[in-house]
Amino acid sequence: MLATPSAATILTRPLDAECPELRVWPATELLAIFRFHIQEAIDFDVDLRELQGQQRLDLFCEFLTAIGRKVNKPVLMDAEGGDGSHPVLGYEVERNQVVVFAHPVFQPNAPVQNNIEKPDHDNHK
Repeated sequence: MLATPSAATILTRPLDAECPELRVWPATELLAIFRFHIQEAIDFDVDLRELQGQQRLDLFCEFLTAIGRKVNKPVLMDAEGGDGSHPVLGYEVERNQVVVFAHPVFQPNAPVQNNIEKPDHDNHK
């Protein structure tokens, strides 16, 4: 096993250097890939297909909580391709728990609501 380089080494790399990755398996078949873009933020990805089911989601929330408690900072999860301005869920230090920030856009088996007004043909002359 290779030694993990220090944060100072990773963050002082040349601008044209490839961004280093650290792969962590907090549980079997749950991979988190940390990327060291800037010193002020912890940036990592998980494959949402690995979070299917309540047990897997609970494991992920425990992972977010462990990171948040260790660094005493919020740990936020953004949507794929997001810019970090609209987190979906995350660990909140003040509450000491993971909370949902956004409600799902699509809910299976939910009735479709159509808010489009139909023209009133009787009142048009």
